[in-house]
Amino acid sequence: MKNYDKLFIDGQWLPSCSGKSIHIIHATTEQVMGQVPEGTLRDVELAVAAARTAFTSWAATPVTTRGGFLDKLHQGLVARAEEIAQTISAEVGMPLKLSRRIQAGLPAAVMSSYARLAEDYAFEERLGNSLILREPVGVAACITPWNYPLHQVVAKVAPALLAGCPVVLKPASEAPLSAFILAEIAHEAGLPPGVFNLVSGPGREVGDALARHPLVDMISFTGSTSTGKNLAAAAAATVKRVSLELGGKSAAIILDDADLPAAVKGVLAACFLNSGQTCSAHTRMLVPETCYEEVKALIAEAAATYLPGDPFDDKTRIGPLVSAAQREMVREYIRKGIAEGAELLVGGPEPPEGLETGFFVKPTVFGRVTPDMTIARDEIFGPVLAVLTYTDEDDAVRIANDSIYGLSGGVWSADKIRAERVARRMRTGQVDINGAPFNLMAPFGGYKQSGLGRELGVFGLEEFLEIKAVQFKD
Repeated sequence: MKNYDKLFIDGQWLPSCSGKSIHIIHATTEQVMGQVPEGTLRDVELAVAAARTAFTSWAATPVTTRGGFLDKLHQGLVARAEEIAQTISAEVGMPLKLSRRIQAGLPAAVMSSYARLAEDYAFEERLGNSLILREPVGVAACITPWNYPLHQVVAKVAPALLAGCPVVLKPASEAPLSAFILAEIAHEAGLPPGVFNLVSGPGREVGDALARHPLVDMISFTGSTSTGKNLAAAAAATVKRVSLELGGKSAAIILDDADLPAAVKGVLAACFLNSGQTCSAHTRMLVPETCYEEVKALIAEAAATYLPGDPFDDKTRIGPLVSAAQREMVREYIRKGIAEGAELLVGGPEPPEGLETGFFVKPTVFGRVTPDMTIARDEIFGPVLAVLTYTDEDDAVRIANDSIYGLSGGVWSADKIRAERVARRMRTGQVDINGAPFNLMAPFGGYKQSGLGRELGVFGLEEFLEIKAVQFKD
């Protein structure tokens, strides 16, 4: 059990004004595994006031000093990596062997990348008779999701702190424990009071209060498109800067010259990672009509290796979903796919055999999906892949771009020039060619209703900066 009974505000651990707690449910056992305080509007007021008071001195702190604090945070994350991985695997359901690399390793790497940027980034430059200054936007409210709970926190908090912005963090209620571990690390690192504040609680209360607060200068949110729209509307009253990383329905285009076995395995991996609880998951596989039957056979073979199981078993490739509500929503989408006439190739809505306890869903693949079907249009956020066919390259691009989203995507081809040509035509923020690896220095974010702004690397830092021009008369 991990029980936290205090919020972190103004450099201190303080009880919530509500006196209430939020119970955290273990994704595999369905038992309570911990608790955190249920924050209130009053707690938000205290945290924002602390951040506002800290702003002037933190913004004036030398960049190298701010980078030094990030380095301490990085060291703390490395020291507690196993604890972080174990905690998030229990909360979210990702297999532990993957959590060690992704849920714990990636946040530490991102924190380190921003510590290094402190030495390289030009916060000032001359342009003719002007001095161009990049200054912190102000108090930043960071509202984060449950699927990659610490990575999404660090992807916001690290650049905000480096930019000179004090932070009020509101983590997702389903998986907040790693955010409290980060708060402990921040406390031990000696961050000045008010620079990092943590208020857990329901989004409809704490998140909305942050979006509306007149002393909050920026909202950085990752989560569902519907919630992002509501937060942006609330923030508009005070003309806050808003950065949104929202949903996706990413397409992987397998061209007719691709290595089909490699492509099918790659797309399944990109869809089923974290049990499909990934905003950038490749959940639409686009294949040539002439290759469909071969692809069907390859899917059956590759999908058989994704047997749901205990995330703490080293053999497990796919664990449970985060909650009972998420499990039921995904199963309902699977039922809808069947009802709308898609060809069920693998899986189905029934519980996996022998896994009556835990929020498990069978990895599911549908064939003969048409672009108008619900499973081809909605973000399901579970291990569900839709296979669509196309006639030629233009048709493939048209289908891929026929979405309200534009977060990620993939192209598979033996011809790199051809693959790049198709990638350039896709209206999406990232495109992986032949399963290329993630680059934590590259910009992450989307087109259309997948959001506004970018995270990671220099691009993520600049979201938290204002630009000022000072003109000199020679």
